[in-house]
Amino acid sequence: MRSGHTTTILLVIAALGLAIPWFFNIAYLLEGGSFSPEPFLAAVSANPLTAGITWDVYLAAAAFSVWLHGDAPLAGVRRRWMYIALTFGIGLGFALPLYLAMRGHGVQRR
Repeated sequence: MRSGHTTTILLVIAALGLAIPWFFNIAYLLEGGSFSPEPFLAAVSANPLTAGITWDVYLAAAAFSVWLHGDAPLAGVRRRWMYIALTFGIGLGFALPLYLAMRGHGVQRR
């Protein structure tokens, strides 16, 4: 079981996982960047380091989504599709700690 302290820490990490990446995403967009496939793929593979980090995060997001799909019903977390959508729509750094906080809450209720 998770303590309220752990849940609070996870929610703070989720907030940071929303704020920090989106600070950079907005800066990217203000500089003329785009989330359209062609320019976005060019930007995220601008060099080997960026491409490596990008693929690492995408693969971690895919693994998290597969795990979450099976774990959510067992942990008592509803709307598992929402966390998968948040993972790919907002970011793994937001969705993963949010899910873990809600998972801890669901396990405590059981």
